[in-house]
Amino acid sequence: MKGFLVLKDGSQYEGELFGALFSRVGEVVFNTSMTGYQEVLTDPSYFGQVVVMTYPLIGNYGVHPDDEQSEKPMVRGLVVREKVDDYSHWRGNESLDAYMTRHGIIGISGIDTRALTRKLRSQGTVPGMIVADLDNLDETKQELNRYDVKGYVDEVSTKKPYVITPKEPCGLKASVMDFGVKRGILKSLVARGVELHVFPARTTAEEVLACNPDGVLLSNGPGDPSELSEIVAVVKDIIGKKPVFGICLGHQILTHAFGGTTEKLVYGHRGGNHPVKDLIHNHIVITAQNHGYVTVPESLDMTQIEITHINVNDGSVEGMRHRHLPIFSVQYHPEASPGPRDSDLLFDQFVTMMKEAK
Repeated sequence: MKGFLVLKDGSQYEGELFGALFSRVGEVVFNTSMTGYQEVLTDPSYFGQVVVMTYPLIGNYGVHPDDEQSEKPMVRGLVVREKVDDYSHWRGNESLDAYMTRHGIIGISGIDTRALTRKLRSQGTVPGMIVADLDNLDETKQELNRYDVKGYVDEVSTKKPYVITPKEPCGLKASVMDFGVKRGILKSLVARGVELHVFPARTTAEEVLACNPDGVLLSNGPGDPSELSEIVAVVKDIIGKKPVFGICLGHQILTHAFGGTTEKLVYGHRGGNHPVKDLIHNHIVITAQNHGYVTVPESLDMTQIEITHINVNDGSVEGMRHRHLPIFSVQYHPEASPGPRDSDLLFDQFVTMMKEAK
């Protein structure tokens, strides 16, 4: 069935629809990963976005429940060059088309994703909508103009606290502030024997610390960190009381808690092949990333904060640590899911930090 991707600036891209024919507005962004489309679909950090996959062949290995990063897809649409229905992989148990139909997510194939990505790189991300026809173009334009990204953290965060107990406990427990945490991050800590107490995003510092955790994890998530002043205030209350590890949005929230600011990138960093320089150990790691905002380095008090990682492509801040307190954070995803596991040792660093503090 023929369909169109319509952008806020009036651009139109014709293709073939798949998945569920349920159109919703989203911020059109691109991801450069060659694999991991199911992890991308279910990553809460993509909530409210229409994702363009730059790799031209998507769906070739099907989908599998073990690859999901949340209970359901979080994107509002998927744009691909070529969709595969006859998947071939021993783990695959459902086609991408059937999976998206079952979860109510619309997709479009046959799009010149190279041209679309070049447009997003030069002009920046823009609201867009996948539609079946152009008969109601004026209504579509109105919806695009009304697009707003506020309140996304509350949409994806857990609604009530829960506990994950490892099979082989190491004697440590950590509180997780869930801003849209990926299952891969939780699994990485549980695999190290850490008991996790996961809390909704809108939780007080007293509640987070009530279980007497050995550390606090600030998770990834969607949206603009500058709009999360209440959460930043809670994190300020936690600083200095327990070791803290921030990932992605958690890193940005720490930036604001330290008195710094963040700014939006033109088109963001999304994919599994982003080179980052570790300034402490003087080497390069390839990282998985998904973010549209970055720390403004000039806004940080360098007598208290040390920048530990920078993006090789654009020099943006990818990691930092406190000079005196057991606090560190990274802008990228050390658990990958999908992507390289060059930075998996950061979870070991957090475990060591908790043991030393204990």
